[in-house]
Amino acid sequence: MAAVDAINGAVRRLPAWPVYGASVAYAGWLFWRGVNGDLGPNPVEALEHAYGEAALYLLIAGLAVTPLRRLARVNLMKFRRAIGLACFFFVSVHLLVWAVLDVQALERVWADILKRPYITVGMAAFLLLVPLALTSNNLSVRKLGPRWRRLHRLTYPAAVLGAVHYLMLVKGWQAKPLVMLTIIVGLLALRLPGPGKLRRALGTVARPQP
Repeated sequence: MAAVDAINGAVRRLPAWPVYGASVAYAGWLFWRGVNGDLGPNPVEALEHAYGEAALYLLIAGLAVTPLRRLARVNLMKFRRAIGLACFFFVSVHLLVWAVLDVQALERVWADILKRPYITVGMAAFLLLVPLALTSNNLSVRKLGPRWRRLHRLTYPAAVLGAVHYLMLVKGWQAKPLVMLTIIVGLLALRLPGPGKLRRALGTVARPQP
C-alpha cells in the first residue's frame, strides 16, 4: 500500500494539461515527418494509421482508469477527461487526413462510408464519440446530472467499433489489432458486476417494497 500511496501522491501533484500538449506535439511531429518523407513511400496512409493507432491507445488508457482504481487502488481519474479529449483529437485528425489528403473529394468520402464496411464501422465509432467530446466539461456534468454518466457509456461501444475498424482495415490476421481488441474487451469485462454484486442487485429488484 505504501507504493500505491506514493503513486497517488505523485499523481495528485501532476496537472492534466500536459496530456493535451503532448498529443498536439506528437500529432504535429508525425505530420512534419510525413511532409519530409520520413514515413515511407505512402506518407498519407502511414499518417492515417499512426493517428488511428494513437486514438486506440488513448481509448485503452481511458478504459483502464476505472479498473486501476478499483483493483490496484491507483487513482488516475483526474486524467480521464484529458485522455478522452486527446483520443477524440486523434480520431478527428485521422478522419481529416483520410478525407482531405487521401480521398480528396466529398462525394467519394460519402461513397466510401456507404460501400466500405471498415469505413462504415470507423465512422460509427467517430459519431459515438462526438457527443462525449461535446459534453466533456463541467457545465455539461452539472446540466445533465445522472444522465451524463449514462451518456458517456457510449465510450464502450465506440471502443469496440474502433478496434473492429482497425482489425478490418489491416491486411490478413495481424497481432496488433487482435491484441488491442482483446484488451478492450477485457477492460469492458472488468466492468461487469461480480456474482456478489449481481446477487445484491437482483435481491434489491426482487425485494417487495414496503
